[in-house]
Amino acid sequence: MKKIKWNDVRLVLMLGAVIFLFSFSSKRNESRMLKKVDIKFADTEAFITRDKVNKLLIQNYGSVTGIRKDRLDLNSVEKSLDTDPMIDKAEVFATVDGRLEAVVSQRKPIARIYKGGNSYYIDYKGRVMPLSDNYTARVPLVTGEIDSAEQDKLHMLLRYISDDDFLKKNIIGIEVYPTGGLRMLSRNYDFDIVFGRPINIEKKFNNYKAFLQDAVRDTLIENYKTINLKFTQQVVCTKK
Repeated sequence: MKKIKWNDVRLVLMLGAVIFLFSFSSKRNESRMLKKVDIKFADTEAFITRDKVNKLLIQNYGSVTGIRKDRLDLNSVEKSLDTDPMIDKAEVFATVDGRLEAVVSQRKPIARIYKGGNSYYIDYKGRVMPLSDNYTARVPLVTGEIDSAEQDKLHMLLRYISDDDFLKKNIIGIEVYPTGGLRMLSRNYDFDIVFGRPINIEKKFNNYKAFLQDAVRDTLIENYKTINLKFTQQVVCTKK
């Protein structure tokens, strides 16, 4: 008879014990009842409340507490939350101590549209987003003949403003003319910004920033009625 290799036997027994314990703990974990729902937000805005997220869960699943972990389809829970127009993405998972955690990322509005008596947001991805009863976003108000503008280029312009710390604080209103051209309003100064069509966006805004630096330095900023950015080679100003 061959000599028994006890080290190998011990190794097999240890491996078997580990598999058994892992399987036992996994089954016990899966059979745990969910005891609590914990909702967290990935951003600081509050377009949707924890109560509203809870109601969405209840509408689709009743009370999620008291359900066995292995009986709850987490992908379905995420998809049901993602259908809400205030939510961009929800990540849902169950913890080992029986909590259902939902991490909610809200949509990011970049403009408020006023069209035909209706008002709504446009979010960063170009989707329509309803106004919130809980929170008002500080974004430019877009009015006028909105359908006259090239929508993809208008969205690019709004994203550009949203991504720029200075412009996001400075530009408070945009009016769309029937020609598709744009007129903007400044938060800090009493002049109109004639932007023209939403093309050469970066060049025009760079010209605007350079003009502001010079005008503030020369203390002439309050003397202007319009700032025309339509010509990318120069800024044309009209005095009051």
